[in-house]
Amino acid sequence: MEQLRQTEKELGSMPVIIRPEAVTGDLRIHEFRSRIFGNTRFLRVWLPPGYDDTASQGRRYPVLYLNDGQNLFEASTAYAGVDWQVDDAADRLVRDGLIPPIIIVGIDHAGRDRIREFMPHRSMHPVILRVHGARYPDFLTKEVMPFVGRSYRVAAGPENTGLGGSSLGALIALYTAVVRPGSIGRLLLESPSLWASNRQAIKESRTAKRWPERVYLATGTAEAGRKDKDQSVVDDVRELAGILRRGGLGEKRLRLVIDDGASHNEAAWARRFPDALAFLFGE
Repeated sequence: MEQLRQTEKELGSMPVIIRPEAVTGDLRIHEFRSRIFGNTRFLRVWLPPGYDDTASQGRRYPVLYLNDGQNLFEASTAYAGVDWQVDDAADRLVRDGLIPPIIIVGIDHAGRDRIREFMPHRSMHPVILRVHGARYPDFLTKEVMPFVGRSYRVAAGPENTGLGGSSLGALIALYTAVVRPGSIGRLLLESPSLWASNRQAIKESRTAKRWPERVYLATGTAEAGRKDKDQSVVDDVRELAGILRRGGLGEKRLRLVIDDGASHNEAAWARRFPDALAFLFGE
């Protein structure tokens, strides 16, 4: 696990790492042990402006859970040194009144086990047979969410609960929304790896009976770096959008973005994140 420049503070009986440097706003990092996955990672909790103000002590906040927490807030921990700038975008949208104050929780991936944890089904291309993604919905709803709910003033209900990610992190977010209907009300799918496991996610989505209240679904037109594969990625995302529309999601509930020339990287996801956040949580 990364080495942290850290200041410890007691939050009740729980030590928390405060990261005021290089982050806009209040980011608190918890070392988190999962019994379901049998490993340890960090949860990165960004708190909105005014969270600790006396006048806000009775207020409860919507929460957005995002996968690959290492890539969200700081370039120093992000893949290829490029982060989503989640803190900057959220702080700006809150202060401008475009979204209500919300809590954002970055769930770190498990390093070498990332692919296994984010894939709920076996894959033959590439060959990944020992997958653990079917455990992820329980990990999220029975471990991560209760921990955050005990530690912070979280508003209850699917309308106050978002989940998202990119690539395989988006794939497992989609899987969770399908197999735990009613638990997630805001879903962010950036460049979802719908090709995985012979497009099993698309097949399962056709059987879903209940979808989140709002879904932001986006991909670039240059995701794979090869024309035929790029087109296949876009076609898969458009097919998923069609399934969502047939499931009752009109323009007010579904935002589909086909980003011309965008590729499969943090820079593209960071650029689209403010629009995604405003759509998912704005009025």
